[in-house]
Amino acid sequence: MDKKKVVIIVFAILVIVIAILFRVISLVNEGKNEVESVAILIDKQSDAEKKFKSEGYTIDNPNVILNPYGNSPLTALIIFETPSYEKVSITIKGKDELSTYEHSFDAGKVHYIPVYGLYAGVENEVVLKTDNESKVVKIKTDDLPDDFVLPTKVTKDESELTNDLYFFTPSSKGYTCAYDVNGDVRWYLNESAIWEINRLKNGHLLLSTERLVNTPYYSTGLYEMDMLGKVYAEYSLPGGYHHDYFEMDNGNLLIASDDFDNDSGTVEDYVVELDRDTGNIVKEFDLKKILNMEDGKSENWIEYDWFHNNSVWYDKKTNSITLSGRHQDAVINIDYDSGKLNWILGDSTNWSEEYQKYFFKPVGDDFEWQWSQHAAMILPNGDIFLFDNGNNKSKNKNEYFKASDSYSRGVIYRIDTDNMTVEQVFEYGKERGSSFYSPYISDVDYLDEGHYIVHSGGISYKNGQIQNQPAGIVGSDKLVSDTVELLDDKVIFEMVLPTNNYRVEKMSLYGSGKFTLGKAKRIGSLGVTNLDDQKFVLMMNAKNIDNEYKKHNIKITKEKDRLVVTGTFKKGTPVNVILYKDMMENIYIMRVSKTPYTALCVDLGNESTSGENILATKYINSDGLIGKYSIYIEIDGTIYNTNEYVRF
Repeated sequence: MDKKKVVIIVFAILVIVIAILFRVISLVNEGKNEVESVAILIDKQSDAEKKFKSEGYTIDNPNVILNPYGNSPLTALIIFETPSYEKVSITIKGKDELSTYEHSFDAGKVHYIPVYGLYAGVENEVVLKTDNESKVVKIKTDDLPDDFVLPTKVTKDESELTNDLYFFTPSSKGYTCAYDVNGDVRWYLNESAIWEINRLKNGHLLLSTERLVNTPYYSTGLYEMDMLGKVYAEYSLPGGYHHDYFEMDNGNLLIASDDFDNDSGTVEDYVVELDRDTGNIVKEFDLKKILNMEDGKSENWIEYDWFHNNSVWYDKKTNSITLSGRHQDAVINIDYDSGKLNWILGDSTNWSEEYQKYFFKPVGDDFEWQWSQHAAMILPNGDIFLFDNGNNKSKNKNEYFKASDSYSRGVIYRIDTDNMTVEQVFEYGKERGSSFYSPYISDVDYLDEGHYIVHSGGISYKNGQIQNQPAGIVGSDKLVSDTVELLDDKVIFEMVLPTNNYRVEKMSLYGSGKFTLGKAKRIGSLGVTNLDDQKFVLMMNAKNIDNEYKKHNIKITKEKDRLVVTGTFKKGTPVNVILYKDMMENIYIMRVSKTPYTALCVDLGNESTSGENILATKYINSDGLIGKYSIYIEIDGTIYNTNEYVRF
């Protein structure tokens, strides 16, 4: 054998030996324990449905399951069989006619009857009827949680009301829940659900997931859910979801989202259209390409949250999208196809010359602009209905109103896009003065011509003084939300709660949706988590993390679609999460800083602090990752081995 071949063979053997050595070293440094897996809401459903047996149960002896999915305590599922196809009707008895509910179900032989609207802490009477029989079923429920918020005031004109309920989503202390016309709780979720709650055309509710994709309140997406708490679909988005959505005629969802990877580092200035079938993002609207970030600044304007979009509305007649920018005191309308700006509603002070042509000229008497508005919508006749929070009532700091002199209102504007004029045609709330003043959140709803809801959801006091900023920012000690229903300018219902609520929707107890068994669909994706760095390295000098776990309250869990790492660190401490596989470090920066929020719309306490310490969280999505990764954490330049691994 010649020398050249010998050298090649020796070199090849050396390479193999080195590779084996590196692999042995790598194996030595791999995590020994698999990270804890945490079941999220839709993962728990299959186990629950194993109990849903119908065989052997009849209308005289039905299978009654209270809170069947574990997250909707004032509901039950009644299961039984009949020898022939029969229709079933149900009556949930209330205290009076307006709190009693009836519903009918399609004919069948196996019956899964969802029961909604039970009272808490009592034995409820539910009447079942088939074509041939009737049965009274008594269902005892648990008391409400000790921290449940109950009304301090309910006034009503029963002659003008129906037995629909008022569905609330919380902004601070409270639950996603529904009250009847008497102020009694008839439904609630014990899982966190914030922002908008409404019914899709298929009768299911659509509301936020309980998981966050980013602090302080950006959720991973939306759940399509029934009142039992059964999830039919989870819609995930790379930029998550906040504030509002709109269901289009084709079933797609227009969603207020974020582009967390944009170069400017901004939030709440991005809207996407999600295909409900595929989960694909089929359209994107980046407001930084439509507006000047520096224009029309309100007191709460801040560079990273310059627009603060809090509502999304599609108008079929004009094929346009209307959005509400709290921090520019502006409602804008853009063309759906091109994304180009059509008009801007608001005070044009401090806006660049190039945008002046998009503003309306006020006409008529008693006209006022809106300030820091919420929930802008287009009515069937083309008018614009919104909640005017009324912050400061000027762009000029020298003319700012004090909170004690301010007021909020529901207001309707009539616009003429040919002549670019605007007229105020309705308002409610100004006459209530500062007691109805909500400097953040809040809602309006159109029920019919002349029939509206005006919800002042963010009223707050500190040391007896009405506040001019969100409760979570100023540390308010008294909270109020005041919901008013008006018919032809007359108040027919009002409910006051000692908390802050984001939105209110008036809806029937039973929608058109049908209960079905089966797994929830996972639609869409959280996307690939950006790598901050990647290195080829032998992990030789990592320290044991045991002491750091306790010191920093570190917790690592695995959800179906991501890894979640949390810890408490001193502000500004450099912290990295490292996923190590095959001698390659994937490095992800964990941000340890307190963001100076000016619009903490939902106070979830996700950036809680203790002295100089900040609770930080890093989410690492499973997309783009495959195999087994050892988990290391680098704290202030020192790498620690967690002795755990995650498998994607």
